[in-house]
Amino acid sequence: MALADGALPVLPLGADKRPLGNCRDCTDLACGGRPNMKSPGPCLCPWPCHGWAAATTNPTVLASRQWGLAWRRARAIGYHPGGASVTVVDLDNPDAVEWARATLPATTTVATTRGEHWIYSGTVRSVNKVREGVDIKSLMSYARWLGPGTGTMTDVPAAVQDLVAEKPAVRPAPRAVAVPAPAGGGQCPHRSPVYLERGIAMAEQRITAATSGVHATVYRTFLAVLSAHGRCGCLTEAHIGRLFLAAQAKGESPRHCTDAWSNATTALGM
Repeated sequence: MALADGALPVLPLGADKRPLGNCRDCTDLACGGRPNMKSPGPCLCPWPCHGWAAATTNPTVLASRQWGLAWRRARAIGYHPGGASVTVVDLDNPDAVEWARATLPATTTVATTRGEHWIYSGTVRSVNKVREGVDIKSLMSYARWLGPGTGTMTDVPAAVQDLVAEKPAVRPAPRAVAVPAPAGGGQCPHRSPVYLERGIAMAEQRITAATSGVHATVYRTFLAVLSAHGRCGCLTEAHIGRLFLAAQAKGESPRHCTDAWSNATTALGM
């Protein structure tokens, strides 16, 4: 709770340093989730469940019954560096540490079991194995919390940005997903198309601005859009497509988008 109060999005890790399923249905990954991957598992939970996207600063979520089981089983605390606007250079052996000392500017450092974490201010794309024993953890990734470290934090250096740029991105580009628009039939509350357009734009912005709890933010945003615009027949597949593309840009897979939309329509009885 103290870390979350300090704007560090946290999540529980198991003894193997991997994120735990944060609800009873996802205990021991019974849902088929993949917490070691760069996206949450394919569970149907409306709550944030596991993986980097579940990291949050929300005290209500952290203290919830859904997360209670995971926190009792946790052996370490993880956090989402990108959500805290930092980048972790994970140095996994003494040779990597020596390389960093010779190449990178001094910053906040934290000792790890096998090496060190060098923490810089600012975010970059997360990439593993940018060189032997060196991983970059920032956006769409998680790191283990090992204490505040020592030294003054400095900005992400050009050397780290260059290492990231040299590695091609492997995340698939967002793609359109065909989801039927609600049939509608209710009374339309919109006085002009501008009202709906503003609502969709605000929903896109809310998803795009999420720095923690991305999975839950997407679900709640879909729920809000459907609640306001889903029963009158004004919501089109083009509008839905815009929301799905915004969610995919934050790391959600097309399947996660479809599941979240389906869960939202079910929750509203549509």
